[in-house]
Amino acid sequence: MIVGVPREVKNHEYRVGLIPATVHALSEAGHQVLVEAGAGEGSGISDQEYTEAGARLVPDAATLYGSSEMVVKVKEPVEQEYELLRKEQLLFTYLHLAPLPRLTEVLLERRVTGIAYETITDRNGALPLLSPMSEVAGRMSALVGAYYQQRPRGGRGTLLTGVPGVPPGDVTILGGGIVGLNAAKVAQGLGARVTILETSLDRMRFLDNLFHGEVTTLASNHHNLLAALGRADVLIGAVLIPGRSAPKIVTREMLGLMKQGAVMVDVSVDQGGCFETTHPTTHSDPTFEVDGVVHYCVANMPGAVPRTSTFALNNATAPYTLALAEHGLEALKKVPGLADGVNTYGGHITCAPVAESQDRPHRALDELL
Repeated sequence: MIVGVPREVKNHEYRVGLIPATVHALSEAGHQVLVEAGAGEGSGISDQEYTEAGARLVPDAATLYGSSEMVVKVKEPVEQEYELLRKEQLLFTYLHLAPLPRLTEVLLERRVTGIAYETITDRNGALPLLSPMSEVAGRMSALVGAYYQQRPRGGRGTLLTGVPGVPPGDVTILGGGIVGLNAAKVAQGLGARVTILETSLDRMRFLDNLFHGEVTTLASNHHNLLAALGRADVLIGAVLIPGRSAPKIVTREMLGLMKQGAVMVDVSVDQGGCFETTHPTTHSDPTFEVDGVVHYCVANMPGAVPRTSTFALNNATAPYTLALAEHGLEALKKVPGLADGVNTYGGHITCAPVAESQDRPHRALDELL
């Protein structure tokens, strides 16, 4: 198979779809890998490293898309890439289609097989390709919240660590999944008082045991949410329903309960955000203020630490990339959970949550293969 790795063009997106080790594995297996010149620079990977691993450099994205049977990316195509997608092409990347109807239309029109990292499952029903970036984004969210608490950045001016004689700040996390757990690790490590709101009692027990009671867990209900909002110096949105748009947990009206200068970090923004006031921002212009509350809603947070993120992502994606290159769509039958990643195929939406979020028809993949 001819596998293409384009340079990412989303605002301040420095990650890259494949690292040299994965390129080498593909080449050793007899596949041809095309890498757009400069694709790895943002992650500290030179063109020479790719060529030494067996890749062939191509000068531009048009050449790469035009020659590749499978395109491996990090982020969903943006508008300038829509015209580059070829009919029947296989696209392997984070897609987050629920809030992106126009991209969905392009994939359907061009009959692209869109396989989304974020909906692939493992034998236990977990999301193995979402987890690495959730770990990065979760850890970053606490650091970002601490940074924007600084008064010159619009925050209230609370040092989350506290100092002798002055109490630490309060961090509230909505959701105790991978993002929430990692946010709590860093926030608790900084010395903040941390509260996690979670719907699953089993997950709360797990978190309580993990943190030895040093992080407070609360049942996620309206009463507890309102009380937590009033305490929070930093509020982290870590809510995920795989494939679907994130539910709006915090309404604009609720902002009136929060401290002036509190910071809200919406890690769920890729799926539309779990705050009613969320809209996607970029690393160039990361924050905005609503009713005196700072909002950080960057849709590709891990792109700010690309060296770590790229290698962590490839650790998880490489086996799936190799399987798709070796077996094509037959890999969907051979690799458990890979078929769950197919969001579009043959001009149809094959991921029910995406179809429901966009009020579009859905076809089961089994009916089409």
